[in-house]
Amino acid sequence: MAQYQITLDSQTLHQLFLHSSKDSGMAQVLESLLNQVLQAQADEQVGAKPYERSDMRDDYRNGTYPRNLTTRVGTVTLRIPRLRNGKFSTDLFERYQRSEQALVLALMEMVVNGVSTRKVSKITEELCGTEFSKSTVSALCKKLDPLVSGWNNRSLKGKHYPFVIVDALIIKVRENGRVFPIAALIATGVNAQGHREIIGLMLGDSESESSWGEFFTWIKGRGLRGVELVVSDQHRGLVRAIGSHFQGVAWQRCQTHFMRNILAASPRQLRPEIHRQLRPIFDAPDKETARLLLQQTLKTYESTVPRAMECLERGFEDATTVLSLPEKYRRRLRTTNSLERLNEEIRRRERVIRIFPNRESAIRLIGAMLMEIDEKWSSGKRYLDMEEYNEWIQTQKKKKVPSAVTRIG
Repeated sequence: MAQYQITLDSQTLHQLFLHSSKDSGMAQVLESLLNQVLQAQADEQVGAKPYERSDMRDDYRNGTYPRNLTTRVGTVTLRIPRLRNGKFSTDLFERYQRSEQALVLALMEMVVNGVSTRKVSKITEELCGTEFSKSTVSALCKKLDPLVSGWNNRSLKGKHYPFVIVDALIIKVRENGRVFPIAALIATGVNAQGHREIIGLMLGDSESESSWGEFFTWIKGRGLRGVELVVSDQHRGLVRAIGSHFQGVAWQRCQTHFMRNILAASPRQLRPEIHRQLRPIFDAPDKETARLLLQQTLKTYESTVPRAMECLERGFEDATTVLSLPEKYRRRLRTTNSLERLNEEIRRRERVIRIFPNRESAIRLIGAMLMEIDEKWSSGKRYLDMEEYNEWIQTQKKKKVPSAVTRIG
């Protein structure tokens, strides 16, 4: 990754400490930083600094041209370098602009369609600094939508995803003059190399079996293969759809949601105590130890909290599926917490919108965010080291064991 030496003049830096012009000060700093990065990138592509004599020179500068970039601290003016014999190129703003444009675009659409509140109008003005026409909105849509759609519908063929985590996020969308709750269905996966990927996003009318079934048909049609374990909460429609579309694949019920279900059926004063009793069951070294601890817990509490113990006994097998996996993989696969954190990132933006003006706007904003996160995951550290898992799978095959985990379907 390239490193650049950046400098700030005292006047620009001073703006950061002026309370009355906080936003303009940040905009000046951002503008200065970005323009210095552009000049540094021009140095790299030319092979020399301005007016420098160098045998490494490949081109000559030919001035700059202005380009406005809308940010959350205001509009900054970039001076894009021109090169005499070639075209200056930079990817500095590509990832940043996708989600920024999606957020601004969703806000603009609310204004254009007459469904905005004073608060949203104010935010739009602060973000954009100007009023947007329908033609501007249309132009931005044509630029951003194909990128999001192309990523969301990309082929998954040639890859294997042993672990898949699915969950839904409820958002509000305006349709035909009314506001409806819509389920944003999201799937993430861990591929054979141990990297996380966002497999897909789809909007469904609800979390019904039919909506999840359509979602699973879609991602399988794009080439989803090699699934060994699906992790989700215990929503009935979702579980039925998993059993129908992933027959023979193991299912892990999210332990976080399961714990909440048990505690919700317990008296408030006993919840801390019961929580302490349940934790060793989920942390047991193997299924046999977990069953022993289960029986002890049931015997202790079945007379005082029968509903909670009935919930525990009924869901035990599904919630401890991961205990049959090698120990190093259990912690990250026993809950949907990784996807919950992803949902929190979406919520931070979604709270600004509150009500999406249409489904396309929701796909645009959420899809652009997921696209950026997916790129970070693919270029970051591996989420899981799959070497031990692959050896374990081969051992199971040699033993002629279909799987060491409880399968559904």
